[in-house]
Amino acid sequence: MNPHRLVAQIRDWGKALGFAEIRVSDTELSVAERHFNDWLARGYHADMDYMARHGSKRTRPAELEPGTISILSARMDYFPGSAREPWSVLDDAALGYVSRYALGRDYHKLMRKRLQRLARQIEDAAGPFGYRVFVDSAPVLEKPIAAKAGIGWTGKHSNILARDGSWFFLGEIYTDLPLPPDEPVAGHCGRCTACIDICPTGAIVADGVVDARLCISYLTIENRGPIPPALRPLLGNRIYGCDDCQLVCPWNRFARPAALPDFDVRNGLDGAALVELLAWDEATFLKRLEGSPIRRIGHRGWLRNIAVALGNGPASDAALAALAQRKSHPDEMVAEHVAWAIERLEQKRCAA
Repeated sequence: MNPHRLVAQIRDWGKALGFAEIRVSDTELSVAERHFNDWLARGYHADMDYMARHGSKRTRPAELEPGTISILSARMDYFPGSAREPWSVLDDAALGYVSRYALGRDYHKLMRKRLQRLARQIEDAAGPFGYRVFVDSAPVLEKPIAAKAGIGWTGKHSNILARDGSWFFLGEIYTDLPLPPDEPVAGHCGRCTACIDICPTGAIVADGVVDARLCISYLTIENRGPIPPALRPLLGNRIYGCDDCQLVCPWNRFARPAALPDFDVRNGLDGAALVELLAWDEATFLKRLEGSPIRRIGHRGWLRNIAVALGNGPASDAALAALAQRKSHPDEMVAEHVAWAIERLEQKRCAA
């Protein structure tokens, strides 16, 4: 099949599978490689050692998957249109804020299955070919690839940003098919620094550069240890991730809600009471969050994050009682964060 015609077909098949966009990139990532290596050298990856573990396989696609000459970059929108208004949750210290991407089903398996189906459709049309599907499953520079493919540009918050916002996931198909690459799009952030200015911890240290050691998404998700005490007050009521840089972005005024019902709100986590969430035992945590990306932080991470959020909120009887129930938790990290929260609330009461 003519490569241009094949790409047009791939876009149509992709839309039928729920993808907002499918575009094509080549494998030349030397500029991105320099930026990535500099980011690692500065220690901005915190203790995410896996980011440096695979050498140049992350930045040279053909080393990761031999024979790769083209990359299909896929975008899937996830913003849940039915979710409670985000700022109203962030402004209510008694509620827990969960990043909008994690309110529905875990996107990893969902996107991977659909990309596999897309690959089989390509195979049916073009014959057998070499390929490999990725959705956060291997060392892949998904954002630079998406930028090269023209999905969007790299925003100052480091996320890929398009004229209709940034509320979308990315996935890739590495392939040996000689497909015509799409053109990158020009950036349209201009002089706007809204995302940099609003970041609660100052984690956006330069245009397009995030220091994970300060990032609330890292601290509440990837980080498996204690949250640094100096940063705890800055987390507010964010218990899983942080969306501030996206919420404030002018381009997200034009964002479209998710096309798939899989990303609809589950378990009322678009604005649940912190005291209720802290009461979940491990069995409840695992049961309620089955099929959710939140499961990855484990019950101890869940309790750690909620304890900090409660410590940042009002010194209510309900908050102190909820924390008291966890004061003797057998996990040392959890117990320490609970003790910190109780001390904070007691100090607030004394100062009132």
